[in-house]
Amino acid sequence: MSSGASRSLNRNSTLLAIFIAFGSGFLFGYDIGVISGCLVMEDFKRRFGEQGSDGVYFLSSERSSIITSLLSVGTFLGALGQAFTSDSWGRRGSLLIWSAIFTVGVAIQTATQTSVAQLSIGRAIAGLGVGAMSAIVPLYTGETAPKSLRGTLLVVYQLEIIVGLFLSYILDLATHKIPNSASWRVPVGLQMLWGLILLSGIFFLPESPRHLLGRGRRDEAIAVIAKMNSVSPDAPVVIETIEELEFGIKAENEGGKATWAECFSKRNFLYKRTINGMMLQFLQQLNGQNFYYYYGSIFFESAGSLLDPLVIQTILGAVSVVGTVPALYLIESWGRRRLLLTGAVWQGICALIAGLVGHFTLADDGVPADQLTMGNKQGGNTLIAFAVLHVFGFSMFWGPTPWVYLGESFPLRVRPKCIALGSASNWIWNFLLGFFAPRIAEDIGPLILLIFFGMLVVAFFYVFFFIPETRGLALEEVDEMYRAKIQPWKSASWKPHLFENVPHGHAAEVPEKGEVPRS
Repeated sequence: MSSGASRSLNRNSTLLAIFIAFGSGFLFGYDIGVISGCLVMEDFKRRFGEQGSDGVYFLSSERSSIITSLLSVGTFLGALGQAFTSDSWGRRGSLLIWSAIFTVGVAIQTATQTSVAQLSIGRAIAGLGVGAMSAIVPLYTGETAPKSLRGTLLVVYQLEIIVGLFLSYILDLATHKIPNSASWRVPVGLQMLWGLILLSGIFFLPESPRHLLGRGRRDEAIAVIAKMNSVSPDAPVVIETIEELEFGIKAENEGGKATWAECFSKRNFLYKRTINGMMLQFLQQLNGQNFYYYYGSIFFESAGSLLDPLVIQTILGAVSVVGTVPALYLIESWGRRRLLLTGAVWQGICALIAGLVGHFTLADDGVPADQLTMGNKQGGNTLIAFAVLHVFGFSMFWGPTPWVYLGESFPLRVRPKCIALGSASNWIWNFLLGFFAPRIAEDIGPLILLIFFGMLVVAFFYVFFFIPETRGLALEEVDEMYRAKIQPWKSASWKPHLFENVPHGHAAEVPEKGEVPRS
């Protein structure tokens, strides 16, 4: 392929990955960020909260957790549901269906007057779309992106989450002093615009060539591959890619239809790979960063800082964006294991210090700002500083890496189902965190951060003993690594042997990740 064609391929794939990541990452990041700011807005508390004995409206921890966590119930169901629509309707058709569902859910939220039930139902319906698209993103990207860019482009998904968070914080900060429902309806309602942009753009997306071949639409698959490579349909790279995909599909179909149980089969140690994908998503959610994203505005109010809680949230969002940028490079230069191990240590230290300092130095709830001691104020500032460092570390290490691992660890035959299970694991723990965290924080305050510290210790040892390095490996080579029973702590230096006997001159025919090599 000429250098010009290669540059065009990378440009096309990059633009495609950015738009697809917008379909889930940006929308999800924006949603969790915008609800965090709404929880401290006066009109929102008046409409959906309770009136205290002093006449002031407030949101109890129970109502806050219900409003926040119902999104995750929908995301869990959506992540599983897309496994059916992705096969039946295609990757592109699935995105169209689920983005429409998301937009309907946002409309229900925006139209709510005072009903907590309607608001929560709207969030659950929007969650269906977000959860489904969170699983389709690594699936679609893994089937369209060039091998050399796959890890980096999957990091784009996390970057879009953070950009969505940051933008929602800015909008919350800009509208929170409006003395009517526009303070929260504007930032919440803007999600309908994001949904309509996604719906419009989907009509210009190509379908996955692998899905087209599986449906017998060979000419369409050839056209898509030619377009993505910026070459003519009869170019050698198109013919080779089509032949490899057809061979892979034939090999998959020989085993009959893939089932959910196959994700946990002993063949090629699929059960280990599925459990690893689910565990990384579980550990990612209990890193502690989502506690800051969801309830930071409330939590920071108790820290006694002179800064407005929404200003602090905006700072966290900016730090998250900055922290994700190095991951675009580190994911390929450092590898997956090193990022996860470093991140567990970094974030663990931050959670430990913030939790202990907050417990021993913060004033009790309800103490007026003018009665805070110098120690209270210094303690609050220290807690906020380490919260910023914690979120920065997450964005660079544990934010993107589990999604990359999920997108490149499974054979095409069971990939939609395995990715669905990993995504569902993410969302169910996201729900549990959102539902129980405010109740726990209400009882033990900053000591909740010590729970996250404990989970980060678990994360370090789990990654060290169970997560192998997959950087630069084709899926067939991942199979080989598992069959060879390579110890995870030795996997970074392991060299595959699968393609050693490929004749000289046929190197271009080595398949991409997820494709079956030709004999």
